[in-house]
Amino acid sequence: MTQDELQQAMEAAATAQDYERAGRLRDRLAILRQTGTDPGDAAAGLERQSPGAMGLGTSQSRVVPPEGWVRPVKPDPMTRGRKR
Repeated sequence: MTQDELQQAMEAAATAQDYERAGRLRDRLAILRQTGTDPGDAAAGLERQSPGAMGLGTSQSRVVPPEGWVRPVKPDPMTRGRKR
């Protein structure tokens, strides 16, 4: 959709008192104005962050160990380098 179409759809939703849809269209229009791509288009690949997960590094995936991996035993520092 173009900016004008989104603007008209947002105004129509607000007139019909469908404020949730109007808010989604407002956010979509703001992203379109900033990036130049429509986030409603699946090919755009844009993903919005959720409010509880904002900050540096939150969009990066976490490393998950493979199945069956067991953490190695931590050596005892009191016995290191000692003979019997």
